[in-house]
Amino acid sequence: MVLSEENGGHDNEIKGMFVFGSSLVDNGNNNFLPNSMAKANYFPYGIDFPFGPSGRFTNGKNVIDLLGDQLHLPFIPAFADPSTRGIRMIHGVNYASGASGILDDTGLLAGEVISLNQQMRNFETVTLPELEAEMGMQSREFLKNYLFVVGTGGNDYTFNYFLKPSNESVSLEAFTANLTHSLSKQLSESNWMLSMVKAASNGRCNYALNKAAHLFNAHLKSLVDAIKPKMPGSDLVFVNSYKIIVDIMKRSVSQGFKDTSNACCEVGSLREGGNGILCKRDGKVCEERNSHVFFDGLHPTEAVNILIASKAYNSSFKTEAYPMNIKQLAMY
Repeated sequence: MVLSEENGGHDNEIKGMFVFGSSLVDNGNNNFLPNSMAKANYFPYGIDFPFGPSGRFTNGKNVIDLLGDQLHLPFIPAFADPSTRGIRMIHGVNYASGASGILDDTGLLAGEVISLNQQMRNFETVTLPELEAEMGMQSREFLKNYLFVVGTGGNDYTFNYFLKPSNESVSLEAFTANLTHSLSKQLSESNWMLSMVKAASNGRCNYALNKAAHLFNAHLKSLVDAIKPKMPGSDLVFVNSYKIIVDIMKRSVSQGFKDTSNACCEVGSLREGGNGILCKRDGKVCEERNSHVFFDGLHPTEAVNILIASKAYNSSFKTEAYPMNIKQLAMY
C-alpha cells in the first residue's frame, strides 16, 4: 500500500481518513449499487463484525477499521450511504468499491462498480465542498491533518489483464508500466493528496499473479520516490501487504494459522451460479476463523487484517513500510 498525508504545521494528530480503492477496503459502498455483483452484505460476511454483514469482504473488521483503531478514529462512513453528509464526514469518508481498479474498465465483469477516477471525483466535487462549508475553512487548512488511503491494484490484473483477450498482445511489464503511470498521474494531478496503494495480489500460490504482484510492488516502491518532488505538500508511505501476507503463510504455525489455502466460508461455485470467489449466501462457515488466512476465495480474515494494519502502523522494516511506517508519518 502507499500512504500519504499532507504535512506542514499540524499537531501530529490524524483527525480522519479518506479511503479509496477496491474490496479490501470497501466498507459498504457496493451495497448501494443495484447492478453490482460484488457485494458482501449478507451472512456469513460480518459474522464477527459488531453490526453484522455490512458490505466488508471479511468476517470482521477490514484493514481500514483496524488502522482506524490504531489512530483512535471511529468507523469511517461509506460515501454511497445517503446519511454520509455534514457532520458525519468530519472523521473522513470511504469511497472504495469492490471489484474496481486503477483503470476505468477494470471490474466491469462484476457489473456496476465505482472506478478509482470516479471515487476521486466524488471526493473533489461532493465531499470537499461540503466539508469546507461544515468546517468554515478552506480545504488546505484542514486536510493537512487527514490521512488519504488508496487500496487498489490487484483487480487490474485479476479482473482485467488476465481475463481480457485484448491484453494477450501486451506484455506484463508493459501493462504494469502503464498501470503505474496511470496511478502516478491520478495522484500527482489531484489538488488534494493521496495515500495507501494495495499491492497486486493476495498471496495465494498462483505463479502469474505472484509475478504480477512482485512487478507491481517494485514499481510502487519506486513511485514513492519518483512522485515525491511532484507532491511537495505530502508524505507517502508504501505498505507491502502482499509481502506481509506471504510471510504469514510461510510462518503460519508460529503465527497461529492452521489453514493457509482453504476459504473459511463455503464459496459459491460457478456451477451453482456463484463466481468461485465470494461466500455462498447463508452458506457454511468455519468455526476457527482466527486460524484461517482467507475468509472467502480471495479476501483475508480479520486475523490477517489485524497483522497487516499492525505492520502498516508499527513495522520497522522498510520491506514492509517504506520509507517509514504510519505511526512515524503521524509524528513526522
